[in-house]
Amino acid sequence: MKTTYKGLRALTPAERLIVSADFSPHTTTQEIRGEVLKLADLLSNTGVCIKINSALRSCGYSLISEIKARNLRVFADLKLYDIGTTLIADANFLQDMEPDMLTISAHVNMTWLVPMLKIELPRTEILGVTVLTETTHRECFSIYNRSVDMAVAALARRASEGGLHGIVCSPMEASRARSYIKKSMSINTPAVRPLWSTLKDDNQNSRRIDTPQGAIQKGANRIIVGRPIIESVDRYGAVMRTIDEIASALS
Repeated sequence: MKTTYKGLRALTPAERLIVSADFSPHTTTQEIRGEVLKLADLLSNTGVCIKINSALRSCGYSLISEIKARNLRVFADLKLYDIGTTLIADANFLQDMEPDMLTISAHVNMTWLVPMLKIELPRTEILGVTVLTETTHRECFSIYNRSVDMAVAALARRASEGGLHGIVCSPMEASRARSYIKKSMSINTPAVRPLWSTLKDDNQNSRRIDTPQGAIQKGANRIIVGRPIIESVDRYGAVMRTIDEIASALS
């Protein structure tokens, strides 16, 4: 019998880092697979988690197993959003790969979907995505007729009431979101920029980004870092420096 997801546990500084393997789409599927697995080889046994999104759609779900074979955890950032039947089919296709984490939109009908997802993927931590990090306050009012803070709060509460294991939101909403979710749920924050990083043409909403220390102090259990690591000439060193920042924040 398969074990089931037991809820959030104590995490080491390395386990609090999710490295986003978002590589340039201007390459072939085989090249993208090679880049992701090269990163996985580099970070094997470090304790961090690898997040895959577009690469997963390009290369197929087998990429999850290939990364896990490198002794790494895998975050399947698919942001699933569809009718229930289709989402259950997605979960069924993912069964053999068993991603450690999976994202769905916090907008989906959770009444029967979440219990079904938990049956199909019993060991996977299912996270509800709230307001995307590049969304501006003006855009948020246009979509939700409310501020970013209020929209994230509403979706976080929905995720909690729906039985999800955690949420994804920007660091700037983490503190407020925490008051709307169960204590056992995780908060995972993208749009994190380590102190040492500099990015050209950063496409994130500058009002919603923060440092590892800021994100953790605001209540994030894990931080998601992509381009600062992926674009570094020393990716391993960038990961180690980020873990050091996390450790400093926790101390």
